Amino acid sequence: MDGKIINIDPDILSGTPVFLGTRVPIKNLFDYLESGESIEEFLSDFDGVQREQVVGLLRESFSLWNSSNPLPNENPS
Repeated sequence: MDGKIINIDPDILSGTPVFLGTRVPIKNLFDYLESGESIEEFLSDFDGVQREQVVGLLRESFSLWNSSNPLPNENPS
């Protein structure tokens, strides 16, 4: 994998962000996790998505969130 995880193409699901090389919306992963489903269940249901893509997306998401948001009980300076 070359590091790219997300594809946004107006010809694929009208530009909805999807996992690269698939038509699986990124939002589906977060919907699964929010409803208590596991990554394994997600991967089983969407066999075109690779585990490395899911892990990479979650790492990038956490990194973005962590760098832009103070902790919930932290007062911003």
